[in-house]
Amino acid sequence: MKKLLSKAINAKEGSIIIVLVVLQLFSILFVKNYTSGTNFRLLLRAIPSLGMVSLGVCLLMIAGEFDLSVGSTFALGPMIGALFLGKGLNIWLSFILILVIGATIGALNGFLTVKTKIPSFIATLGAMMFWRGVVLVISGGRSGRFPLTEGFKMFFNSKVGPISTQFIWLIVFAIIFWMILNKQKFGSWILSTGGNIRAARAMGINTDKVKIIVFLIAGVMASFGGLFDSTRIEVVHPLQGEGLALTAIAAVVIGGTRLTGGTGTILGTFLGASIVFTIQDILMLMRVQAYLFNAFVGVVIILAVILNRKYNRSAQESSQDSSCSSR
Repeated sequence: MKKLLSKAINAKEGSIIIVLVVLQLFSILFVKNYTSGTNFRLLLRAIPSLGMVSLGVCLLMIAGEFDLSVGSTFALGPMIGALFLGKGLNIWLSFILILVIGATIGALNGFLTVKTKIPSFIATLGAMMFWRGVVLVISGGRSGRFPLTEGFKMFFNSKVGPISTQFIWLIVFAIIFWMILNKQKFGSWILSTGGNIRAARAMGINTDKVKIIVFLIAGVMASFGGLFDSTRIEVVHPLQGEGLALTAIAAVVIGGTRLTGGTGTILGTFLGASIVFTIQDILMLMRVQAYLFNAFVGVVIILAVILNRKYNRSAQESSQDSSCSSR
């Protein structure tokens, strides 16, 4: 049993799986109504918004960069989309517009970061404040409707059995991102750029281009997450996505991605987003004050980082042992 536990901890996503299993067991045993069908459906509807944003943030962090403006992008795209919907724009054209807005903001963030050499933390902090101001100006500080057609609902706000279509979309994108990171040359470029940028440049990788593209992807995924959130409640509001950047970073870090870049997993990020919402759900069902949510997430982040460091240390020792034995 001890050997099995040690292997699980040393597996690539082992630590995050252990944390999730412990949370689930605790919830099943001690949290009233956690296993109810209503709560299960609520979780499957709530996780995709954060999950989509976290996937984009994961690729960006693996490349060694951050985007603190994803929460503002999350709000801006649907807000402008709702504005044009109110003026009679076709909802599918509005959908494309929302994604274009996210891509534009992401590309601007990337261009600003690589061309001015400003740390992305600072560049996107400014972008976060600027775009949130734009959201407030456009909305006048008021919420608005995000009207849906039946065809649009079928794709983004319906169910296949007990599972929401948004959760299916999240799984599809997670698979796509996993394939990009693990099976495509571009994924290797991302890992190389975040792991050792000088070595990546020496290998002929255009690291500036890689970073701009992953910033663009993060912007698109933030817009997608905002679209999911707005279609789920059929409302847009000016504070939508506030604090989301740090929550997404938390989900990615919990999932095993290094803050310094160069390593990370899509499965880990998917599980990290699930853990964040599971904690929130547990606290809500236990009627714990909402402001304690961040405290609990903070504890889980610290535990996850400790376990991830243990994994990295074990992986390094194993590679050293194998290299010594080969000699």
